Amino acid sequence: MVEHSAVNRRVVGSSPTRGATKAPKNWGFSVYMAHYIYILKSKTADKYYIGSSENPERRLEFHNTIEKGFTARNRPWEIVFTQEFTSKTVATKVERKIKSWKSRKMIERVINREIVI
Repeated sequence: MVEHSAVNRRVVGSSPTRGATKAPKNWGFSVYMAHYIYILKSKTADKYYIGSSENPERRLEFHNTIEKGFTARNRPWEIVFTQEFTSKTVATKVERKIKSWKSRKMIERVINREIVI
């Protein structure tokens, strides 16, 4: 006769094994997390800054207080354009596209919604 253990160690959750503590990688649904591109305009230097963020208003506060470098030298900033995207990846691609133009005229066309991005 073979003796059996009262605890089945192969059953997930019967003991604190590695498999019992990890959440599944795919829960079967996705969470929508909006991401935005934004364009700031310096109130003092008549310059633009293009960026992307989940929260443009919070980023504006950061640019106007904590940020160093270009945005610190040209404070204060105001938001003149925002556009929502479904993912960070898409927003980043659009941000890079606008920056690649290196054209004030094109940035102003985006702000005036003459160009659909």
